[in-house]
Amino acid sequence: WSRAVRGVLLDISGVLYDSGGDGGGTPIAGSAEAVRRIKASGLKLRFCTNETQATREKFVKKLQGLGFDISVAEVTAPAPAACRILKERGLRPHLLVHNDLVPEFAELDKANPNCVVIGDAAENFTYANLNEAFRVLIGMEKPVLISLGRGRYYKETDGLKLDVGAYMKALEYACDVEAEVVGKPAKPFFESALAEMGVPAQQAIMIGDDIVNDVGGAQQCGMRAVQVRTGKYR
Repeated sequence: WSRAVRGVLLDISGVLYDSGGDGGGTPIAGSAEAVRRIKASGLKLRFCTNETQATREKFVKKLQGLGFDISVAEVTAPAPAACRILKERGLRPHLLVHNDLVPEFAELDKANPNCVVIGDAAENFTYANLNEAFRVLIGMEKPVLISLGRGRYYKETDGLKLDVGAYMKALEYACDVEAEVVGKPAKPFFESALAEMGVPAQQAIMIGDDIVNDVGGAQQCGMRAVQVRTGKYR
């Protein structure tokens, strides 16, 4: 079946590198060379990530510093997709995100919020911040919660870390609302990456370390998928 593959979607965290540490992360052995080989082969390549701890520009700059051949234009990430949705629907977000991601939302009106956007906020996931997001949601007649992914956990250089999905579920439960997920495993997110690559699902393959969000999400879209034995793999 691999002969029919024309395009590759690559997850980043846990597949190309493990984040964290003084240098911002550690490349996984052979991953930079693998990216170069994919590009040299003529296959189309898209980096499909749920990374929400930095803007795409800052994230890509870090990866380039780690030796990866990658550009901002090759990355499909949740924050820009969420911004398009917010603009289209006239939504004003209350942000519960990482400080380094806030610039992605600079052009949006955030006064008198009528929705909550939650991402991997890391140290910003305090009781006070979660409670503030809860109060915004519970005060709405029809609460709108947008989550930049729904991952359970991910791996950094010093071990596993809780991901946005755990906190998303807390707000869903408290407010009796179902979050709208932007990012993997949402079907529109994969479809957007495929469209940007110009390859149909049947001719693309997704490579990731998450059996649910990477592999499962891709299969739901008609793609084949491979799980690597790095990152969060157990």
